[in-house]
Order: sequence, then C-alpha cells, then structure tokens
Amino acid sequence: MGANQNAERVILGIDPGTSLMGYGVIKTCGKNNVELVVLGVIDLKKYGDHYIKLKTIYERVQQLVDEYLPDDVAIEAPFFGKNVQSMLKLGRAQGVAMAAALSRSVPIFEYAPRKIKLAITGQGNASKEQVATMLQSILKTKSFDTSTPDATDGLAAAVCHFYQNKIGVEGKKAGSWSDYVRNNPERIK
Repeated sequence: MGANQNAERVILGIDPGTSLMGYGVIKTCGKNNVELVVLGVIDLKKYGDHYIKLKTIYERVQQLVDEYLPDDVAIEAPFFGKNVQSMLKLGRAQGVAMAAALSRSVPIFEYAPRKIKLAITGQGNASKEQVATMLQSILKTKSFDTSTPDATDGLAAAVCHFYQNKIGVEGKKAGSWSDYVRNNPERIK
C-alpha cells in the first residue's frame, strides 16, 4: 500500500476453485476504515468441460476488475493435497484468475490459507465458521450470508491483504490480528 494513509483503496480477494470461486471486495480508507463492498461466488458447477470453466473464470475476474477497479488482488494460494489432479486443476484456476487481473495491470498478492486465517482470527487453524464470524465483526455487518464459505474465504483474503499492508501509527506494518485488536479496541465488540 502506498505512502498516503488516507487514500481510498479497493481490494479484490479471491478464493480460487473449479466448482465455486469465491470473491470479496473491500474498500479501505486510512489505517482503520475497512468496509464490505460486495461478496459472492462464481458458480462453475454447471460447466462440464474444465477448459470452459477456466474461460469463465478469466472472463468473470476481468468483469469484477472492470466493475470494482481494485488497486490490488489478494488470492488464496493452493494448499498441498494428496490428489495431484485436483491440485493441478486448482492451480490452473488460480493462474487464470491471476492472469485476468494482470491483464488489467492489477498487482497480485498471494497468501497461504493458514496466513489468512491467522490474520483474521489470530489462529492459523481456525474453522471457516470462525473466519466468517470474525469477518462480520471486523466489517461491522451481519448482512452477508456466511453459508457460502467460498465467498467468505475470498473476502478473508482481501481483509488479510489489508492487515498485511496497513501502516500503523508508528509507521510500521501492523500485520496481525493481535496488533489490530490492541490498536483498535473500539472496533471489536
């Protein structure tokens, strides 16, 4: 994030997937103000062909970038699994989403699932439900549906990026949930 702490920034977070791709967009202003803009999923289950899914991911991510004009894209990195074919498909989905954002010259930032959970909840092994609950508290809203974990995972990537790059009062990066709680007790209720 840039030197001007009061500049408005938009962050698109993406949770890549080949059946559902979650996304969340936040707007930030200053070091403490973060608000939800939109949350959703790209439903790819209706497409039987993997290549059509990839084309759809590319087109929809470009549409999201064109509509919300993010300054950054934060994307969840694939975790290592035992099924090589699933990992390959997930990696392709992530790569296509990254390429779509890069085609619009938007910088990409990648975060491991554990790092995202740690930034949001303070625990790297938090459940999806815990992440969703904390996001509602952080964003001061109950207006989003937490039953779609892919969407909240995309939102969590965006909020994680905000935390990892926000500049604290002392001019240092305040990259953890515990730093946020310590510096912003009025926002946690």
